[in-house]
Amino acid sequence: MPALAGFVNFTPDKDVPSLKDKVIFVTGGTNGLGRESILALAKRGPAHVYFTGRNVAAAESLIAELARACPSTPLTFLELDMLSLASVKAAVSKFAHARLDILMCNAGIMAAPPKLSKDGFEMQFATNHLAHAMIIQHLLPILQQTAEAPGSDVRVVCLTSEGWGGHPRKGILFSQLRTPMDMVLGPWIRYGQSKLANIVYARELARQYPGIMAVSIHPGVAHTGLVNNLPAGHKATVHIGNFLIGRPLIEPWQGCLNQVWAAAGAKRNELVSGAFYYPIGVMSNDKLDKTATSQKLADELWKWTNEVLVQY
Repeated sequence: MPALAGFVNFTPDKDVPSLKDKVIFVTGGTNGLGRESILALAKRGPAHVYFTGRNVAAAESLIAELARACPSTPLTFLELDMLSLASVKAAVSKFAHARLDILMCNAGIMAAPPKLSKDGFEMQFATNHLAHAMIIQHLLPILQQTAEAPGSDVRVVCLTSEGWGGHPRKGILFSQLRTPMDMVLGPWIRYGQSKLANIVYARELARQYPGIMAVSIHPGVAHTGLVNNLPAGHKATVHIGNFLIGRPLIEPWQGCLNQVWAAAGAKRNELVSGAFYYPIGVMSNDKLDKTATSQKLADELWKWTNEVLVQY
C-alpha cells in the first residue's frame, strides 16, 4: 500500500509497528474504509480483530481473504444493526477478550432521508453517534482495564467528516432528535449534526478518561458506498463540492490512512487526546468553530446520551 502524496508520509506496511498481543475492534468493517483498515492492521499481527456490520457475505469474504494473507490473525464478525440499540448491545456483549487496545468507530451513513431508527431517533444521529456511544460505553470497563496495564496504549478513534460544519446553528437540536427533522437541506444538516457529535463526544471521552487516547479524524471523501450509493443529486453535490475546494474523491485505501495512522501508526506522544485530525497526521483543532469546542455542548451531549443508553 503506497503512501498518499500531499499529506504526512505514512505507509501502513512500513510505519505501523507490530501489533502483537493487541485486540482491535472496528465498526463497519465489512466494506469501505473499515475493511481497508482491517486489512492494513491485520498484517501487523494483532492477537484478535473484531468487526461489525450487516453483510454476512461480505464478512465471510473478508475473513477468507485474511485467512490466506494473515493466517495467524483471528477475526470475529459481530453482526448488528446500528439502527437498533438493542441489537448493538447484544452484539457487543459477545466481545470475549479481557483487553481491548484499539476501538475504531468507523461505521456511518450520510445524507439519509428523513426517517427514525427502530428506537425512535433521527436515523443519522442514531447510527453515527448513538450506536457508537453504546459500543464505547459498553466496552469502557475493558478499555479502562487495559489502559491500567503497564506499557498499554489504548486508543479510541472516532470518524467524523468535514460535514460537521453543516450542523444547525445551535449545534445539536436535542429537542428534535426524536423526530425525522425533515427540513430544507435536511439530509446535510442532520448529517452535520451527527458528525459534530462525533467530534464533541471523542473530546469529552478524552477529558473524562485521561488514560484512554481518544481522537476524532476526518478520512477525506472516498469512493465508498457512503458516496456511491447516494441518490444522483446528493452524489453530484459531493463530487462538485469536493472539486470546487480542490479535493477530488480518493480511493478507499487512501481514505483509511488517517484512521490507521491515529489507531496504530502514530506514536502515542505524537497524538493529543481529544483532538481532531485532518489531513493525515495533522491536528486541526483550529479549524473547529466555537460550537465544536464548547464544553457546555459536550456536557449536554454526554448527559443526554447517557440518559438514552441507560434505557437499553
